Amino acid sequence: MSSFEQLKAIRDQLQQQRIETENRIRQEALLTAQRLAQARLFHDAVKDVKPLANSGKATLNKPKPAAYPHQRERDEAQVLVDVFSDEFGIEQLLETDDQLSWRREGIGPQVLVKLRRGFWTIQDELDLHGARSQQARLELAEFLREVYKKGLRCVRIVHGKGHGSKDKEPVLKVKVKQWLIQKQEVIAFVTARPAEGGSGALIVLLRSQ
Repeated sequence: MSSFEQLKAIRDQLQQQRIETENRIRQEALLTAQRLAQARLFHDAVKDVKPLANSGKATLNKPKPAAYPHQRERDEAQVLVDVFSDEFGIEQLLETDDQLSWRREGIGPQVLVKLRRGFWTIQDELDLHGARSQQARLELAEFLREVYKKGLRCVRIVHGKGHGSKDKEPVLKVKVKQWLIQKQEVIAFVTARPAEGGSGALIVLLRSQ
């Protein structure tokens, strides 16, 4: 190779290196410009932000707010729906005996016999003795709803004998029977045996689920 060709090759090599260097410089300048632009955008976005004072205390997880009792509200609303009417007369008892024990239509008389003999174990009870009529009505509606939801079959309702009421009339005793008949879950009831409250209580049988 002649000296001229060697010089030309060196020139071409130097020129290629210069082009590569210029390209690299332009790319680096472009990246730098992009970083500066992003930094300016970030600065503009947070320029009005003020740092919080250091309290020297650790930031702990705040306790979660108490759950709102939606279900309880629905249950209370349902109790109001279930509240019995006082317009349901005792003469509407379809199946009664001389003691005003009752069985729903389609329930055999043997059920009352079994109730009187304690065939079913009393699983829960509600004492309404001394309660005013409106209070007793609400408590009875809620009680029946709860025990039926639990799958209980036999409960006792204590209504008292009426000795403490005005004119000594057993007002609550009559109303409780009226209310029980209106509840579809109730299929029968009898006056309690003496050891279970006698004429001041009822043994109530609920239908199975």
